[in-house]
Amino acid sequence: MVLSPVLKASDHVEKGDTKSEQSIVLDSLRVDYQKPLNLPSGKLFGTDGIRGNATELLTPALAFRVGFCAGQVLGVDSQHPFILGWDSRNSSEPLAIALSDGLAAAGIPVWQVGLCPTPMVSFLCHFAGAAGGVMISASHNPPQDNGIKFFGADGTKLSRVQQQGIELALRQESLAGAMIPAQTGLSFVNRADLAQAYVNALHTPLKEHPDLTGMRVVLDLAWGSATRFGEQIFRELGVEVIALHASPNGDRINVNCGSTHTALLQAAIQEHNADLGFAFDGDADRAIAMDNQGRLIDGDYILYLWGNLLKHQGKLPGNTIISTVMANLGFERAWQQQGGRLIRTAVGDQHVHTEMLKQGAVLGGEQSGHIICHHYGISGDGLQTALHLTHLVKQSGMSLADLRDQSFQTFPQLLRNVRVVDRDRRLNWQDCDPVQHAITQAEAAMDDQGRVLVRASGTEPVIRVMVEAADAELTEYWTSAIAETVQRHLAA
Repeated sequence: MVLSPVLKASDHVEKGDTKSEQSIVLDSLRVDYQKPLNLPSGKLFGTDGIRGNATELLTPALAFRVGFCAGQVLGVDSQHPFILGWDSRNSSEPLAIALSDGLAAAGIPVWQVGLCPTPMVSFLCHFAGAAGGVMISASHNPPQDNGIKFFGADGTKLSRVQQQGIELALRQESLAGAMIPAQTGLSFVNRADLAQAYVNALHTPLKEHPDLTGMRVVLDLAWGSATRFGEQIFRELGVEVIALHASPNGDRINVNCGSTHTALLQAAIQEHNADLGFAFDGDADRAIAMDNQGRLIDGDYILYLWGNLLKHQGKLPGNTIISTVMANLGFERAWQQQGGRLIRTAVGDQHVHTEMLKQGAVLGGEQSGHIICHHYGISGDGLQTALHLTHLVKQSGMSLADLRDQSFQTFPQLLRNVRVVDRDRRLNWQDCDPVQHAITQAEAAMDDQGRVLVRASGTEPVIRVMVEAADAELTEYWTSAIAETVQRHLAA
């Protein structure tokens, strides 16, 4: 892992601009932090922190109390700061102010780094010797949503137990009554200057390789966090960049663009005759690639290609890759034929990271493009992944399309999201007998030539139905059958 020397909290405080210099603006964003909260009856923390509508659930009043409770529950040393960053959503800066105030009320200094990718917060936790970090983002969700995710001092996400402790404290009326508003001008220090350390960490591992001069790459920056560094880090390595949605825009983040809407990326690659392209999500912790023929290169392909490179370099312990239950059977069987081992976890990068530590693995990730390589970082990083895949293509002397064709053929896999607004029904879908019966029927019909995965999303009000089979008609039939059963019995 490439990391720079740890800084002390006192090393750079004098270089930052304190919030007192901006107090007039910030005071106008503050709210009554004692305003009653409308907390959901179910779990507040999902698979990736707290996430919800920014006007209904994730308000500054909630953010203040979450910050205060986090400071109290985590028992953080007040001599070390919390790193705080955010994506481009309109609600992000007001939430950042509220979180800073809450942490400050608990006696925790805050260093705000501004608009940035989530992995930059993770990196800076270790680099700056911070007590922890927090990122305000709803990742790939639409502009009206937002989220809060915490990191420990080592840059990894908080454990489930730690999250439960914060949520329990938040729900205790006695603790809520003890809260006091933070004082104006004391809650944070502006440390945007730390961003260069993150950029350096992205570039350093690649300096031994040939530069990327002559490569033409399209980047869809999704109006989000990747707009801060995306063009810069590629151009500094000699890449000709065609950038789409390349400025921060809180009204348009993820709207018909980015990792979940790739039509415009495909068109731009073909229009500019580019070598490849990448689409990022709102906070740039993951990336989806696309070859010069306009075909998606998802996380399964990225893991296979990167895994093969590391294996040939003798840098992949046990030839092991960690992925999730969403990983395609075609990927798994091809990797096994290469003498590799694929271990599946539940969906979520936190589960992947935990299993990587357990197995001593250095490479893992998700089909969605969230890739973790412990040789180069602690957390999933879309910009890091894009840089290394571009270098892989350059070094191979082949096109990404040819590399894809020589890797594996995917099994037909179909995913449908069924909107289930009722939280209790959604989280307890396993108790629905008709849905369980439909799953059993599908599994019996496909035998070892297919599989079914049904799960409640931890970030959206949907139940995800995925069917994968060697036969496309079977995939379509059973996906429809199960999704319709979920719609009939849970969404009504």
